[in-house]
Amino acid sequence: MSVGSAEEVLQLNAVSELMDLLLIDVEIDAEDGRSKRDDSLCSRNVLRKQRRWEKQLAAKKSKRREEKQRRKLSREQESGTSAEHPQFTKRVLKAITKERLAEAQSTGRKLCIDLSMTACMSDKEISRLAGQLRRLYGSNKKATRPFHLFLTDLREDSRLYRECLRMNDGFLNYMMEITEKSCLDLFLPETVVYLTPDAEEALESVDDDTVYVLGGLVDESIQKKLSLLRARDLSVRTLRLPIDEYMVKKSNVKNFHSKILAINQVFDILLMFCETGSWTRALQAWFPLSKGFVIPADSPALLPSTQTHSEDSQQN
Repeated sequence: MSVGSAEEVLQLNAVSELMDLLLIDVEIDAEDGRSKRDDSLCSRNVLRKQRRWEKQLAAKKSKRREEKQRRKLSREQESGTSAEHPQFTKRVLKAITKERLAEAQSTGRKLCIDLSMTACMSDKEISRLAGQLRRLYGSNKKATRPFHLFLTDLREDSRLYRECLRMNDGFLNYMMEITEKSCLDLFLPETVVYLTPDAEEALESVDDDTVYVLGGLVDESIQKKLSLLRARDLSVRTLRLPIDEYMVKKSNVKNFHSKILAINQVFDILLMFCETGSWTRALQAWFPLSKGFVIPADSPALLPSTQTHSEDSQQN
């Protein structure tokens, strides 16, 4: 091979290598562009998922705090009962509880659960109501001074009655009155007070001579003022829990504030008020934080242990 031919071959090889390098650079640039676009899309998706996860985590933390506080109060109530009778066995304590409930049926304050509105409820709502009735009865069993409870307008052929039998062990042995009659079939209208969140006047005290009525209603569709309309049909006085008088709105992400409570939550508030005489303590202990209301931090009756609980919830 001549010298000229060798030089030409070297030049061709150099050009070929240069083209290969340029092609690699173009491919790398194209891949980088695609990678940047993919990274941008992934970043937005990751951020969106992370925000959703953080909201869910905050909601779970808030719910766990509420449950922890309720379990603590429940343990305190149970330990209080045990402290009163430290030498008694569970069997004896059960007998004491039964005796208290029997006494309440003779001399206790009267409270009715009006179950006349179940026809407008879905099967899911009926199941939730049955669970609320179980929890309400459980709270009454633990109370130092139980209420005399009435389940009114509850027919044996109703969906709710069947669901209570299915979900609540020993339902037929509950120490409460179960009747198909209305509260006005049992008590004089002038002695009845219907508790509804839509009432204008606030409840100030719980009297022995008054019959209190809670509307047995679980309403996920938010049909407004059903319990108020029911009370007007009965032509009885209406009152509400003193939420506006003792609580303030708490800022939250969803800007959600509600005064509508489950019947067992209202009952727990009533029980604690009867035991302590303090609406502040009762609302602070049992009003759900998720409803968006808290006791003001400067309230003189604020419990120290739960004050920290409230402050933690505001930070989330």
